[in-house]
Amino acid sequence: MRTAKLFAGMSLALAVAAAGCGRQERTSQTDAPDTVRPGAAVQPTERDSPTLAAIKQRGRLNCGVHQGLVGFAFTDNRGAWRGFDVDFCRATAAAIFGDPDAVRFVPLTAEQRFEALRDGRVDVLWRNTSWTMSRDTGGELSFAGINYYDGQGFLVRRALNLNSAVELNGARICVQAGSTTELNVEDYFRTRGIEYRPVVVKTEEEARQTYAQEGCDAFTADISALAAARTTLANPQQHAILPDVISKEPLGPVVRQGDEQWTAVIRWTLNALILAEELGVTKANVEALARDSQDSRVRRLLGDEGDFGPSVGLPRTWARDAVAAGGNYGEIFERNLGQQSALNLARGLNAQWSARPGGLIYALPIR
Repeated sequence: MRTAKLFAGMSLALAVAAAGCGRQERTSQTDAPDTVRPGAAVQPTERDSPTLAAIKQRGRLNCGVHQGLVGFAFTDNRGAWRGFDVDFCRATAAAIFGDPDAVRFVPLTAEQRFEALRDGRVDVLWRNTSWTMSRDTGGELSFAGINYYDGQGFLVRRALNLNSAVELNGARICVQAGSTTELNVEDYFRTRGIEYRPVVVKTEEEARQTYAQEGCDAFTADISALAAARTTLANPQQHAILPDVISKEPLGPVVRQGDEQWTAVIRWTLNALILAEELGVTKANVEALARDSQDSRVRRLLGDEGDFGPSVGLPRTWARDAVAAGGNYGEIFERNLGQQSALNLARGLNAQWSARPGGLIYALPIR
């Protein structure tokens, strides 16, 4: 009898354990504890950078993103993260683990982003951050590349009948504090002798809300952010982005300075996605090309020739896995920012260098 009861108890325990395993979900999170993800952890090696070793040990990438910007980083109605920068986070996780969901998204304001990176709360910022000299030479941050070429502009109501920013004399301008945007707009109006009244707010979201409530006459930010803001307004067609572009805003991923191997991981993941578009490697055909392509450029990219991934602590299939996660650069752009998206932005400067007309997107060679 005791043996039968013991056997029954063991069977029940095994059943409960099995049910628990079946309920485990491999979804991207924003608030999960720092524990090793089942099935996602990769053992660090002696050659790994400190950052990469820590990521492998915890079993996931901690990726800093915008706290809510349509097209770049936002949560949908089911709470899942979506967007241009989000897809680069997932591609990075896939390059490391072969799993695009081995990532925790950490939403950050403009004022929080660099402190979070310096403190180690995030491993990388994929968060529309402009590459400037002061940021690059300050001794704490390293930019790994450019994934979007932008510029600062102005959003206004069509009812004002404005054709240019020089007509904003005396206007109230909503601008976010702690960003290059605030400095750029000051430079623009001062050099032209134009008076304006800055309405400085803490966050981009607050600037959007203030503009929507007519607390200012114009909203200035990166043009991509203005396009995103317009989609959230009650009547988007009643608002226009003026043709003036008052700055250059090369946006790209940022890491802590001093870990060159980790910087290389981010740089080459970005370049791999750009090169994939150039070579015609897509989410749909990446596995077939890895198996059948005779093009040496494709074979190097997808890990069939050379040890490019292992040279920076990644698997041979790092780039193949990154493309399989969400497609090449062009696919990521079109889905989130281009004609397939609510923003409907033209490629413009973000077209491939070899396109007609050509843009500035140019991949470093993998060889």
